[in-house]
Amino acid sequence: MIKSMTGYGIAAADSGTTKYTVEIKSLNSKFLELSLRLPKIFSDKEFQLRNDCNKQIERGKVNLSITLEQQSGVVKAAGIDTVLLKNYYEQLKAVSVELGEPTTNLMQLALGLPEVVKYDEETVSEDEWKLVENTFNQAVAAFQKFRSDEGNVLEQDLKYRINIILENLKLVEIEEPKRVPIIRERLNSFLEEATNKEGIDQNRFEQELIYFIDRLDITEEKVRLKAHCDYFLETLKNSDANGKKLGFITQEIGREINTLGSKSNDANMQKLVVGMKEELEKMKEQLLNVL
Repeated sequence: MIKSMTGYGIAAADSGTTKYTVEIKSLNSKFLELSLRLPKIFSDKEFQLRNDCNKQIERGKVNLSITLEQQSGVVKAAGIDTVLLKNYYEQLKAVSVELGEPTTNLMQLALGLPEVVKYDEETVSEDEWKLVENTFNQAVAAFQKFRSDEGNVLEQDLKYRINIILENLKLVEIEEPKRVPIIRERLNSFLEEATNKEGIDQNRFEQELIYFIDRLDITEEKVRLKAHCDYFLETLKNSDANGKKLGFITQEIGREINTLGSKSNDANMQKLVVGMKEELEKMKEQLLNVL
């Protein structure tokens, strides 16, 4: 079974005072490229989240975001440093009087000065984090299911294309024997035009023909191509199937197809080989998105 590197998962939970939402998105990448977007209160949990993603997500360009939404009526308390506020106010008042400026907005100015208004440091309780962690696991589960479903679609497409290559290989085997009479006739015509029919040594001609045809023999290439295609299909079924391994197999398939094309020396066979190459390129594009 294979998985796609494209994935999406989302989960949400409500603690009664806060709603937490975890969202995971991914695209294909050679490595794990992880981007986290977290509220400040979870900054100390970033390392743990990265480790969990490394273990469970493996590869891909991944965006993980955790958002929180305070329920209505829940307000974070803020404190005012009254001593500092009075100090600022008196200084502003003294400067205003000295410069002859109005003193109407001094309190507003003083409240905006550094350290006057202090907000309580936002923290998350262990129970709250357990809730968020559970929500994260739910999002990952949905994300993995998405990847598996997409992987099933990719698997069916890859099987379809590898079977087209195998069908073309069968057609190549049908066309292959037709080459010998054509090659014989072509060489005979060439020799008759170059010399004369009576001057042709038939024994030597047959020897050269056998040598020429032997150089065009594609038996080994057909056997290897069939074996590589079968191995590809077998690997798709395995639990350890992955895009990199399948990619290496397609490289071997490509080598045999190229050799078939160079040895075919026949227009019909070359058309079939072109069809194989076309399907192989589509497979390579799909494999870029396989985990």
